[in-house]
Amino acid sequence: MPRMLPYLLLLPATAFLGLFFLYPFVQVAHDSVMRNGAYTLENFTRMAGHWKFSTAFWNTMLLAAVVVPIQLAMALTMASIVTKLQRGRSSILYIFAIPLGISDLAAGLIWLSVFEQSGFLNSLLVGLGVVDQPILLLGYQNTWVIFIAIVLAEVWRATAIMMVILVAGMGLIPKEYGEAADVFGASRWQKFRRVTLPMLKPSLQTALILRVILAFEVFAVVVALGGTQLPVLMSETYHWQFQMQERGVAAAFAMVILAVSVAFTILILRLLHVPKGARV
Repeated sequence: MPRMLPYLLLLPATAFLGLFFLYPFVQVAHDSVMRNGAYTLENFTRMAGHWKFSTAFWNTMLLAAVVVPIQLAMALTMASIVTKLQRGRSSILYIFAIPLGISDLAAGLIWLSVFEQSGFLNSLLVGLGVVDQPILLLGYQNTWVIFIAIVLAEVWRATAIMMVILVAGMGLIPKEYGEAADVFGASRWQKFRRVTLPMLKPSLQTALILRVILAFEVFAVVVALGGTQLPVLMSETYHWQFQMQERGVAAAFAMVILAVSVAFTILILRLLHVPKGARV
């Protein structure tokens, strides 16, 4: 029985992953190459040939390229502030983490109330006399405003995810390293660059992989703020699955999202290589 105990403890997790991850993955992969009862790449051909595919793909890449670096810089700053606090650390951490309790759609609706025609921003502009009457900020003529609104909503909503991981990582860095740097006359920036960042690699790796994958799956915030005016890969997946009733093409979109996520995960693992035996 003692020899079987580890396997018995792993059994629930294995069953959960098999039922809710492995089986759906196999089903989606199968649907992506199946059409009219035959195996074919027609679903991928239709996906790639649709005029929205390239737009949705590059919109998704651009959002990730803008949002993730901003969130990383903010998360590092917020984590450093929280770590150095002597008093009120828990309170500040809770305040920073408040957006974590808000769903994607709710966050999108909150920022919609800021940018819509009758929203806070228009009221402020009219009150200050900048404009004579409210303007349609989120119209199809202003896709750049929609993009900025989505970036702001995503940064506000999800930066705390990275911050919590980095706070945990900074808490594991031995104080002796910082004290040794002080003895050698290192500045704050040198300590951060030469001590904190290298020791934070495992946490950075975890935070970046998680956030990049979630950035490629952005959906509810985009729909709330932009509707169909700023297509992304996830919104096109939804469109083909539920509006066009084309399950195979939707599955092809899902496989593209998976392939991109895996590719960037491997890239992050290579760029932030963590030596064997390192701990987060």
